[in-house]
Amino acid sequence: MRVTSDIMVPMRDGVKIGLRLYQPDDDGAYPTLFAISPYRYDTDDIPVHNLFQWRETGPVEWYIDQGYTYVHADVRGSGKSEGTYGFFDHTEQQDYYELIEWIAEQPWSTGKIGGIGQSYYAMAQWFMGILNPPHLTCLAPYDGMIDMYRDSSYNGGIYSEFFVWWYNLVRANNIFRAAGDETGRTMEPDIALEMMRHQTDDEWWRERAAHPHLSKIKVPVLSVGAWGKVGLHLRGNLIAYEELEAPKKLVVTGAANINEAVHMFDKPEFHERFFKPFYDHHLKGIDNGVMEEPSVTIFVRGADEYRNETEWPLARAEYVSYFLSGEPSGSVTSLNDGGLTTESPADAGGSTSYDYPDPQWGLGVVGFGPFGPDPAARVLTFTSSPLDQDTEVSGPIVLELFAASDQPDTDFIVKLSDQLPQAEEERGQGRQPAFAPVTKGWLKASHRDKDEVRSTEYRPFYRHEAPQPLVPGEVYKFEIEVHPTSHVFKAGHRIRLEISNGDSPLTDAVFTHQYMPHKIGSDTLFHDREHPSRLLLPVIPA
Repeated sequence: MRVTSDIMVPMRDGVKIGLRLYQPDDDGAYPTLFAISPYRYDTDDIPVHNLFQWRETGPVEWYIDQGYTYVHADVRGSGKSEGTYGFFDHTEQQDYYELIEWIAEQPWSTGKIGGIGQSYYAMAQWFMGILNPPHLTCLAPYDGMIDMYRDSSYNGGIYSEFFVWWYNLVRANNIFRAAGDETGRTMEPDIALEMMRHQTDDEWWRERAAHPHLSKIKVPVLSVGAWGKVGLHLRGNLIAYEELEAPKKLVVTGAANINEAVHMFDKPEFHERFFKPFYDHHLKGIDNGVMEEPSVTIFVRGADEYRNETEWPLARAEYVSYFLSGEPSGSVTSLNDGGLTTESPADAGGSTSYDYPDPQWGLGVVGFGPFGPDPAARVLTFTSSPLDQDTEVSGPIVLELFAASDQPDTDFIVKLSDQLPQAEEERGQGRQPAFAPVTKGWLKASHRDKDEVRSTEYRPFYRHEAPQPLVPGEVYKFEIEVHPTSHVFKAGHRIRLEISNGDSPLTDAVFTHQYMPHKIGSDTLFHDREHPSRLLLPVIPA
């Protein structure tokens, strides 16, 4: 492999973008894979490790062995590139276009260029496709959101700490160096402040949103997501696949978290299975039949296997209503231990109230008991009876919740979990049952203004433009988008819904939502015949 670093490419305004070129050690021309981010190409040689989450380029040397050139660029204002960082602004997007066309003119490139990379690299690919440079040939965004406001920064309108944490990490990686190395640079724009300043979906966010422009993408797209990246990238990969008009394929892996998703993308065998056939077909013209294969491949958790499908969402899904109930499940210790049942509620189905902040919350909303951290003890839970048979839930999910607050606003943070069977002896000792988180949903009550045109039957879409305070004590119906999943709840297991107005680093890692000092009050959830709060699950017939 031949490596050429610090190639400086002038843009239309004279700013030079730095990049590194990887190519076979000869003078031949090869199709090119293009990756760009603010993560510094000069760190490509660091080891694969959980401490280095930005290693999201894929196996570069392996691709060179497969007969590709690989270009890794630093976005404007980061790494070796000149200029001011703009965080996906129009200026940065235009740089993608010019770099792709510059690559096409080089003697080492055949002029066929495909996008590659995870997270930031994937988000950049959506904009590459939207701008449609003539020599862009295909895209393969792995783990890439399309709407930074909804997908991550303000889940359901609730401020998330992740992106602010992320930006400070990127700034630190760009400025700090080992002793004696003076090459660090300061990324001056305070993007973290801008994220907090723009609390609604305004023009600042729209400039950086690919979602409204997906129809402009003309090249073939392989969208690859991970079920474990709910609250960050998953929603983007799924919705993009649904709305793209270009030739497209979808893969959703079983990666459960950031670490698994990153390490999966580093493995050549993962690329050999899903990415290389796509690149070979579109960039090398190999007739391998990849576009004639089933268009969708999903990993079904619980069954723990990949399955091919012809569509997403799955048309054969039958939506089943699981109604919230005040009847105790007797299976878990929580603030209320409510039930979840397929039977419609009675006239006097009652309601469930809780005060916040709970005095026993320890780290976020997680309590601590005699056996250590307890995520369920101090939140509301609604749990089904043990299932009679394996039940697959695959598709978009919505929670219809009737609720009131004594405050002008409140937050709903919703989690769907798979609760495992528990021995009576353990239950008698006061131990909580084991569980596996499945997916999550969020909604800030004042952001309930729904866009009926962009909403679907099982995925409400909110404008997030003009918050509407609640009338304290008034009952409202909230439709909460719970992010899609594909999961088999085994016979004997229980489906558990958890509701609170906060979360915790213990359960949500870096995807937490800061608990604000104005969140003091009491909320009531209703579950009677007049207010039939229910969870709508897409059940796949056996």
